[in-house]
Amino acid sequence: MLRITELKLPLDHTEAMLSATIIGRLGISPEQLNGYTIFRQGNDARKRAAILLVYTLDVSLSNEAEVLARFHADPHILPTPDTTYRFVGQAPSNLSERPIIIGMGPCGLFVGLILAQMGFKPLILERGKEVRERTKDTFGLWRKRVFNPESNVQFGEGGAGTFSDGKLYTQIKDPNHYGRKVLTEFVKAGAPAEILRVSKPHIGTFRLVSMVEQMRASIEALGGEIRFQCRVDDLAISDGQVQGVTLASGETLRSRHIVCAVGHSARDTFAMLYERGVYIEAKPFSVGLRIEHPQSLIDTCRFGAAAGHPLLGAADYKLVHHCQNGRSVYSFCMCPGGTVVAATSEAGHVVTNGMSQYSRNERNANSGIVVGITPETDYPGHPLAGIALQRQLEAHAFVLGGGTYDAPGQLVGDFLAQRPSTTFGSVLPSYTPGVHLGDLSTALPDYAITAIREALPAFGKKIKGFAMDDALLTGVETRTSSPIRIKRNGDYQSINTKGLYPAGEGAGYAGGILSAAVDGIKVAEAVALAMLRNE
Repeated sequence: MLRITELKLPLDHTEAMLSATIIGRLGISPEQLNGYTIFRQGNDARKRAAILLVYTLDVSLSNEAEVLARFHADPHILPTPDTTYRFVGQAPSNLSERPIIIGMGPCGLFVGLILAQMGFKPLILERGKEVRERTKDTFGLWRKRVFNPESNVQFGEGGAGTFSDGKLYTQIKDPNHYGRKVLTEFVKAGAPAEILRVSKPHIGTFRLVSMVEQMRASIEALGGEIRFQCRVDDLAISDGQVQGVTLASGETLRSRHIVCAVGHSARDTFAMLYERGVYIEAKPFSVGLRIEHPQSLIDTCRFGAAAGHPLLGAADYKLVHHCQNGRSVYSFCMCPGGTVVAATSEAGHVVTNGMSQYSRNERNANSGIVVGITPETDYPGHPLAGIALQRQLEAHAFVLGGGTYDAPGQLVGDFLAQRPSTTFGSVLPSYTPGVHLGDLSTALPDYAITAIREALPAFGKKIKGFAMDDALLTGVETRTSSPIRIKRNGDYQSINTKGLYPAGEGAGYAGGILSAAVDGIKVAEAVALAMLRNE
């Protein structure tokens, strides 16, 4: 098989046109084409009047060697890579120790799954509830303003990614094709098979719930154990080697191989690790606001007359602006046809995030509009200072929203004119419990407000209507990524605590479902190899 990339055809092409284009691109006769499969399909909408579909194809030929030799200098015609996942080892039947995984978000889930598939029978500890009970608690905040600090958008089976757009694409380098393993496991668990070929795959919350349950069942069937409502409150370390964990219940569990995959909101766990001497450093992250527009506006601006075409779906966008004050403002976690959701993990705080269902058919598009910040200039002096800044902004947002878990909001026109908003315009908020209109000028540091005020009109030059007066801003967005990094060495262990494997987004090594899951596979392999050496 050979792989052709960047093959472009008109939006409404026929299958015969695709075959003819392959034949023409390779300079072969029709008889030499045995068949093809679509590895990836995306679109090129830079010219709205002539939107193209862009293919990556795996092609079977009768004269493959001759064609590859003829195109040896062409980067878009290469042998099809082997994406088969191969395990690094298999646990012995008399394994003397079980690895412990703290956290069951995308990263912890894949650490557990891969270790279970290799026979290591992992023990997964999750502070929150199983996913369906967790969903009830999350809806309790959204619908009734009842908040559960241990079971919410951030904590519980599936992690923060369960209540998101379910995006399954990433910009990480993946030479070992671990991302393919992740997508394949998701399809086995019930995801639509199309995620294996579309350029920007997504699933949506409702499908993620059942998938997470199926993956849990797979881990348990392979001998793994999962305990819910088991918060880890302490870590036992002796002579620089981790020895086990202590749960909130007081129970102690022994293991010399512990994966910390707690997600970016486990602030109490970060504090505990710091107190135990685990090396932690502050890292950059971003803060900002959520913005909502009519999805129809985004569709029209991106796709023109082709808006609504079934092959295109709901349009997204990606924007960045470099401001005069030295800050960068960019769109983050854009959710086409989605909703803004309450995402706090602490009482008396307000945090926003975005979520979409698989259909992406809600009336509004939403995205974070966020400003990059760094520990050197914005929260110096302590590795956990970024967490303190997050808490300060979230607590103030709670006050601005009226102290009821409503989010503070302001129309874009009023935000730019520096006047409070009093009534909604044509864009109605999707955030529940509700949005309390007012003035967002104090919701973020002055440098961030100044930067966003400069960026919105600039974005309006790229997407007509982006800075429309009735577009709605909601605050605050603070959980863009972890504000800390638990530094690790080449074998994925903490640089000063042997046997502790910092993993995923919370440890500072991922950003999103797919990259967190890929990091989980890498960490699982490292744990397996270390345990096999010990055995």
